[in-house]
Amino acid sequence: MQANYGYSDGSGSYFITIDTEKCDGCGDCVTRCPAAVFAIVNEDPNDPLTEKAVAVVVQEKKNKLKYECHLCKPTSGRNTLPCVVACTSRAISHSW
Repeated sequence: MQANYGYSDGSGSYFITIDTEKCDGCGDCVTRCPAAVFAIVNEDPNDPLTEKAVAVVVQEKKNKLKYECHLCKPTSGRNTLPCVVACTSRAISHSW
């Protein structure tokens, strides 16, 4: 299942997508994200019938991704996104 977290504004749409079928719950995205956007939960909130650990965007940051993720946007000069690089299962992607 694709879990999308993000926002749209005048400059475009910006989303973090976590493919919960690929996510193995390792937690590497949690430790690598400079804004502490991710957490590991024991049950996929988007698919309650699946009982496995998966990454999610923490509740307090869901509506603030515009500000929380500014360190990793292309305009910050970063060529790679730490969470994407850390995710060896390739479960995380970004629209920016």
